[in-house]
Amino acid sequence: MADSEQSLWHLTEHEIPEGRRQLQESHVNLERVADYCEGNYIQAEDKRHALEETKNYTTQSLASVAYQINNLAANFLSLLEMQTQQLANMESGINHLSEVRQKIRME
Repeated sequence: MADSEQSLWHLTEHEIPEGRRQLQESHVNLERVADYCEGNYIQAEDKRHALEETKNYTTQSLASVAYQINNLAANFLSLLEMQTQQLANMESGINHLSEVRQKIRME
């Protein structure tokens, strides 16, 4: 398997599904964090501290999700670029075959 084919296979079979799985996992984890923060705030005697803790969790969680989305988007772009290159190569091959066919017909 050529390097580009192997890279394409790796993206479609591993990187992109793994990125999607991580985002789904983050969704579940964010729900847990939200439940924790809500319960913590309700039970906290120091509401200001509980609010600050919630802000910190929110900031960390959003940064993590943004990072995951960025990685997944970068992998999708790489996939599209590789597929575009494959199509260009196929087009070139088809054009070459068409030229050969025309030369044969002329003979």
